[in-house]
Amino acid sequence: MTATRIPTVPLILGLSGLIPFIWGAATHLIMPAALLDTPSWQLFTGRNVLLAYGITILSFMSGTIWGFATRSPNPTAAWGFALSVLPALFGFFAFRAAPGLACLALVFGFVALLSLDLRAIRLAEAPHWWLPLRLILTTVVCACLLVGAFA
Repeated sequence: MTATRIPTVPLILGLSGLIPFIWGAATHLIMPAALLDTPSWQLFTGRNVLLAYGITILSFMSGTIWGFATRSPNPTAAWGFALSVLPALFGFFAFRAAPGLACLALVFGFVALLSLDLRAIRLAEAPHWWLPLRLILTTVVCACLLVGAFA
């Protein structure tokens, strides 16, 4: 296995984690608005799924940055800890925006999170395969959230 090859388990779990994003975007596009407004469907379709799951995953990804900082022998680890809380806080406050704008804000959050991933890789806190995995997942996540923002 090469250093940049994504291990099978993280790849499978990461791709599986895209299912709610894809479901949210698909139901936002294809379900009639009247059906999306019924209480039995509201929590499990469209933007509601994109926002609830998007904020959850953005917060989870904040935790990975925290975890990387714990591995750092560098004196800059304190910055990693401090920066790791920003995506979760950002998602928390983005939730207060109108649904389309909140989806767009989450896109910004996931893209900004990549800069924290790059920092962790540069400081040898994250494995070399982390960035290729994150690029795949972030691309799909952002595409789905853009559907929620603009469709």
